[in-house]
Amino acid sequence: MTSFIIDAHLDRKIPPKWKKDESCTFCRIIDRELPSSIVFENEQVIAILDILPLRKGHTLVIPKTHVARLSELPPSFAAATGAAVSKVANALTQALEHTGLNVVANQEYAQIVPHVHYHIIPAPRLDSSASSIEPTAPVSQLSQKNMHRMERSARDELDDDAAEELVTKVKAHL
Repeated sequence: MTSFIIDAHLDRKIPPKWKKDESCTFCRIIDRELPSSIVFENEQVIAILDILPLRKGHTLVIPKTHVARLSELPPSFAAATGAAVSKVANALTQALEHTGLNVVANQEYAQIVPHVHYHIIPAPRLDSSASSIEPTAPVSQLSQKNMHRMERSARDELDDDAAEELVTKVKAHL
């Protein structure tokens, strides 16, 4: 009885306001106006290496529609983004030979680029000799701004050659 309503929404065009924001860094990457190290891409999603990674392999999975809040992401893009997160996470764990990952999506809080995206961040290796940042005060006493500043100060810019090598490794497992 209501199938005509459902049929009217099948293959419906995405409203232009959902498509892109010309001032958005991720929209500009999607449109190839800015360079990136692309790990995975399909019609609805792109996955790129973070240019300021927390750890080697830090990847961003981004829907190709400009929506600032995860809670407002259309279901079809949410599904496609979730599938891409799983696919890229699988390939990343194989490429790095390490299964520990953190997957996070920020909404407003700690969201530097106001465009929905998921971070896939390889967890630290327990056998790693890499140093970590030690707070000068108990974490409970640090402001959000100071915690973000400490986290960002620990990041190094992504090296182009290292990015190319990692992209090749990850793509081999997709």
